[in-house]
Amino acid sequence: TSSHTRVGILNNPSSKIKEDNTAIARGILAAFLTQNNSNLKSFLSKLSKEETAKSLALGTKIVKFLIPGMDGDTFEKKYNTLGLDLIKTHQMFCQEVLKLLPGQMAVISNGR
Repeated sequence: TSSHTRVGILNNPSSKIKEDNTAIARGILAAFLTQNNSNLKSFLSKLSKEETAKSLALGTKIVKFLIPGMDGDTFEKKYNTLGLDLIKTHQMFCQEVLKLLPGQMAVISNGR
């Protein structure tokens, strides 16, 4: 609710990381890297819906879920070139540094 709040995402998947099971994670990362805050918030809300996950699992392209105002070309380029190594790095950080179990969730705060 504050303009002074920052949000970040670390992925800690419980299953083997593959192209077909990381569409939402890669979409989130690509959006964080390419979109402004207002578009980012709306897009993340859309990606977090169960019907979106089901549709992506059935093969719907993620660009179908872009919202008006998003820079679709920039997003799509980043999404298509974002490798799985970044998600693997997130997973390793979560498990080695934060000592989380695979798939375990946590909230980390670093406030002033």
